[in-house]
Amino acid sequence: MNKLIIIGNLTADPDYQVTASGVPMCRFTVAVNRRRPATQEGERDVDFFRVTTFRKTAENCASFLAKGRKVCVIGPVQINDYTDKEGNKRQSVDVTADDVEFLTPKSESDGPAPAAPKKTATLEPVSDDTLPF
Repeated sequence: MNKLIIIGNLTADPDYQVTASGVPMCRFTVAVNRRRPATQEGERDVDFFRVTTFRKTAENCASFLAKGRKVCVIGPVQINDYTDKEGNKRQSVDVTADDVEFLTPKSESDGPAPAAPKKTATLEPVSDDTLPF
């Protein structure tokens, strides 16, 4: 079984595209802090995972995610080799997300201020005899 679960923060705004066959696709990178052993102190190690989503998940990620937002990503992982601009051989860890959970609370998002709560009508008592069940 190949299933990865990560929790981290987006390193940049997501990149939304539509494939040639018309399928929505969204890509983003998640930075995940790695804990060091208790005997070591200092800065934490960070791992970067490239995430790709499709269809409705891609549309939701493009609409609600932004740089710095915390997410949980679940899906299979693949290791890819590539050569960078300087000719160095590198590897990337790519996840095709089956599920993405948005973990940043709405109150911490950069979006518009929440709307004022709507006033509700005053409720009046109802007799049990008038209920249909």
